[in-house]
Amino acid sequence: MNQPKLPPSESTCKPITRRNLLQGASAAALAGIIGNTSFARAADAAPPPNAAPRPADKSKSFPDKFLWGCATAGHQVEGNNTNSDLWTLEHLPQSIFKEPSGDACDHYHLYPQDISMLADLGFNTYRFSLEWARIEPDEGFFSNAELEHYRRMLAACREHHLTTLLTYSHFSIPRWFAYKGAWQNPSAPDLYARFCEKATKHLGDLVDYASTFNEPDVPQLLNWINLPEMQGKSMTDAFQQSLANVRQQLHAPEFSGFFMGDPYKVRDGVLAAHHKGKAAMKSVRSAMPVGFNLAMTDDQPAPTDSHVAEKRADIYGPWLEAAKSCDYLGVQTYSRSIVGKKDLPAPQGAELTQVGWEFYPECVEHVVRYASKEAGVPLIVTENGIATTDDTRRVEYVQRALAGLKRAIDDGVDVRGYVAWSLFDNFEWMSGFTPKFGIVAVDLATQRRTIKPSGAMLGNIARRNSL
Repeated sequence: MNQPKLPPSESTCKPITRRNLLQGASAAALAGIIGNTSFARAADAAPPPNAAPRPADKSKSFPDKFLWGCATAGHQVEGNNTNSDLWTLEHLPQSIFKEPSGDACDHYHLYPQDISMLADLGFNTYRFSLEWARIEPDEGFFSNAELEHYRRMLAACREHHLTTLLTYSHFSIPRWFAYKGAWQNPSAPDLYARFCEKATKHLGDLVDYASTFNEPDVPQLLNWINLPEMQGKSMTDAFQQSLANVRQQLHAPEFSGFFMGDPYKVRDGVLAAHHKGKAAMKSVRSAMPVGFNLAMTDDQPAPTDSHVAEKRADIYGPWLEAAKSCDYLGVQTYSRSIVGKKDLPAPQGAELTQVGWEFYPECVEHVVRYASKEAGVPLIVTENGIATTDDTRRVEYVQRALAGLKRAIDDGVDVRGYVAWSLFDNFEWMSGFTPKFGIVAVDLATQRRTIKPSGAMLGNIARRNSL
């Protein structure tokens, strides 16, 4: 197994000193060496003003109280999520994961420093997730200690004046739930609703926006992605083959998960779980805004035999209908798809990111226009970004994405915020630690954080609330 390429070491990054703090991008956040984690600013980060005044050019300003944030997911950053289905899958002898998540970014322990860093960079919002597998490690047992951990995280956000976007389920699930068939089990919606009720009773007073699910349409999305090496079969087919192997290795004939299982049975279960989970949250705190976060590509028709309408109906249709009764919809987009009978490869000569997606930041503008028209509720861009080791490309991507978002807002599209994926270079599922989505690099050996120029740039936009 190839080891992941680590972010720049301390020898290649400019350490924080009093002098460059006074010149730097995020003075308050970077001002200390806090606990066991040290922070650095990338050596080539331009030193933007510490507290830029609101610009006179209102044409570049975003609406008042616009949410500017970064996102993480528990399994990808916390580390040692040992009671989850994914931890089990990562450690199988024949694993579909490049490497295990291990300690990840150790955000479980280092969240106080990380949240302080995020706020002091200039952001006003943090999106993160609960780990159901920590809170209910065995069926029916709810850990007050773990609920208190997440309450402390929410309280830290409140202390730093950060709006909280809390995702109750971000792909990973408890191991016991996976062994019962996960979302294909008829009892799944009720089990999930019970978890939502327990979590909301303990945490709800500190939650600003709640999301039932992260990208619940992914099983259908995978069905539209062909894999040439599998002679035209889809990613869904690949996961189905993997599931049979997993069940054999675990001696667990019912084992299933979010990615693994019949995509339409999974959708039925997750849809029912969304409705019951939302009702459970509202029964505890009726005024808490509840929605979910939808994975969307900028679907564009192929020159011939295009099936864009069919794809949208299949992947987004049921969820856009569900969104109509939500308080908001989170949209998550990274690129475009050229749609024939299935999604076609990126155009010849197109710039590709580390994960093979086309560099296409205009997707943000196009997707929010479409989602707003179909759902008719306020939107938040809850994920957007690129995987690249060249941070100058991330800077350009974000600048172009935000310019397009501003055009849509100026035309009346009701978008309430923009949340970048991701705060950190973190564990990216089957690809391990190789893809670099973060605005902050993490040395996995030392857990040292290094703020990239893109982090300084985006934080400065957030502080000004203006391009």
